[in-house]
Amino acid sequence: MRFMVMMKADKDYEAGIPPPPELMAAVGKASEEMARAGILVGTGGLAPTSMGAKLRLSGGNVVVTDGPFAETKEVIGGYAILEAASKEEAIEMARRFLQLHADVLGPAYETEAEVRRMFDASDFASANR
Repeated sequence: MRFMVMMKADKDYEAGIPPPPELMAAVGKASEEMARAGILVGTGGLAPTSMGAKLRLSGGNVVVTDGPFAETKEVIGGYAILEAASKEEAIEMARRFLQLHADVLGPAYETEAEVRRMFDASDFASANR
């Protein structure tokens, strides 16, 4: 099963400040190990919301709002797609990734990650019969 781990942004992310080199090195090393093990399918970081837009469909009309967006704590800053046998295994991998942040940035650093299973074609096979 594939899972997406979504990392929440923080104020530095929204300000366009890159992560510390030590964190990037630790994340890079862990990502390489997980990719070699066939666990990590892909990763990516997202630009700050000031460089993006939101689209909202309401009453048949699409409204576009340019960034930045007010609620930074709800913004996704990056993601990883993992191949895992279960939700519990995906949660454990995300836990290790968050621990890297605590190890490098210190125990005062706070963030969140969300783990969600990704659908594949087999999830909809019975509905298409």
